[in-house]
Amino acid sequence: METAHHGIDLLPVIILLAGAVIAAPLAKRLGLGAVLGYLAAGLAIGPFGLRVFEEPAEILQVAELGVVMFLFIIGLEMRPSRLWAMRHQIFGLGFAQVAACAALLTLVGLFTGFPPAASFVAGAGFVLTSTAIVMQLLEERGELASDNGQRMVAILLLEDLMLVPLLAAVAFLAPIAPGVAPGSTAATQGIDWAAIGIGAAAIAGLVLAGRFLLDPLFRLLATAQAREVMTAAALLVVLGAAYAMELGGLSMAMGAFMAGVLLSESSYRHQLEVDVEPFRGVLLGLFFIAVGMSLQIDVVMANWLMVLGYVLAYMLVKALGIYVVARVFGSCHMVAVERAVYMAQGGEFAFVLYGAAAATGIIDAGENAMLTAIVILSMVLTPLVMAGFNLLRRRYPKVVEGREPPPQLTGVALVIGFGRVGQIASQFLFARGYEVSIIDNNAEMVDSAGRFGFKVYYGDGTRLDILRAAGAGHARVVLVCVDKPESTTRIVRLLKGDFPEVPVVARANDRRHSVDLVKAGVDLQVRETFESAMVMGAAALDRLGASQADILELEARIRDIDRQRLAAETERGMAAGAAFFKPLARSEE
Repeated sequence: METAHHGIDLLPVIILLAGAVIAAPLAKRLGLGAVLGYLAAGLAIGPFGLRVFEEPAEILQVAELGVVMFLFIIGLEMRPSRLWAMRHQIFGLGFAQVAACAALLTLVGLFTGFPPAASFVAGAGFVLTSTAIVMQLLEERGELASDNGQRMVAILLLEDLMLVPLLAAVAFLAPIAPGVAPGSTAATQGIDWAAIGIGAAAIAGLVLAGRFLLDPLFRLLATAQAREVMTAAALLVVLGAAYAMELGGLSMAMGAFMAGVLLSESSYRHQLEVDVEPFRGVLLGLFFIAVGMSLQIDVVMANWLMVLGYVLAYMLVKALGIYVVARVFGSCHMVAVERAVYMAQGGEFAFVLYGAAAATGIIDAGENAMLTAIVILSMVLTPLVMAGFNLLRRRYPKVVEGREPPPQLTGVALVIGFGRVGQIASQFLFARGYEVSIIDNNAEMVDSAGRFGFKVYYGDGTRLDILRAAGAGHARVVLVCVDKPESTTRIVRLLKGDFPEVPVVARANDRRHSVDLVKAGVDLQVRETFESAMVMGAAALDRLGASQADILELEARIRDIDRQRLAAETERGMAAGAAFFKPLARSEE
């Protein structure tokens, strides 16, 4: 007797989610990044793996909403004034990079014997960098808000805009049917001026709606006091803007980005970001899984030498173009190299361009499949290339960074890391006239500090030879102000191992990090969260009318209890120390 089945088949959904849950953390644990884990999971469960899914295009179509929502969240951080300030980077740097790389990649096709039109389409498609991969890598490494990260965002925005003229160019380059005169109307009918007008109208309509409708809409919905309604409205805005742009012939991601920018100064932007974020994370992971599924292994295996050759040629030539443009626009060697490594791959919009070229006869179905495989392989290789680049940067900084180690410094104080904490802490030393030596491993920070009159030397504090050259051996105090906990702990171990008599004051991220630093031998660790909370608590009591003597006494007692807890956790481990976590009871006062 057969068992009746009702509803949807949940097994594929469970396998899809399991692939994401298993692969992404595993890849991050191996130091390869979540993106590569998602791609590997897609390859494993796709048509050329376990064959759980036979039609990855269907999943890719839905999962592209992850990219859409990612661009919406980026847009929320980009106020119109800030976007206007970036206009020279978007239309100057961005256009220069697109033009230079398109020309170089077209030459690759011409030199390998392909026709001019096919060479241009193949190269122009590869120019369109993967927004999803670059954004994810920047976010994982905490570099999205950096100057170099913002320039990459500007370039990606320009590349999204370039999809429309590139599609128009594909229509213009389409082969002319036999018997049609080159100058006739039929020969030029590929350029749809009406579609261009519709696209412009879609942009104008979205701007007007964002200006006059969105904020009143959310104000009205907020009065309903229903959280799910606000969430639904946030999704409606994102998907509605994306759909409007798609109807206008533009990219959905660009529509979502514009909606985010229009809402960036809204009173509800933080609520919107919180509501959209969970959907963004899940769908972006599914997008990478779908890309992994889309890799046609049979095409790669049948033409592996050609595919591999073009992947390497396109990535190297594109990286060269990016590096040259970055240097021309004033970036230092390190920043230019890093941007080239991040953006050397093709992207998801290439699939749209190649599909349009195949539909118009510029390339055939086999060439479309090969070009798609080339782009996907470049996306797969990017996290690996990034991991290799980081390894080279740690082992051979002089070669990769293009900078000499700092000279022998003689400051009585050594500051390692000149970010927000290092800049403030060093002011105390400068104010008393002490000679201070400063090193930082962020090339952009070194250059920026120099423009403001600070002499900061490039140097990686996790290397013992750099610490010696920076004067750690004869400094009277060392301040470790870097923002990565693992780097801070490593620096403290090196300092206390080779210069045990030198006092070391280090920035701690949280209690667990404080325990690690104490075990490493630090003389004083300052927990950001703890010290901020102490100031806030004291300020709250002051506002409530408590006397300064009571505040200072209570502050001393809390610090004493915290020291006891920290000592217990250091000696017995985190589990034993958990017993000390209890509120300061009224009876203890």
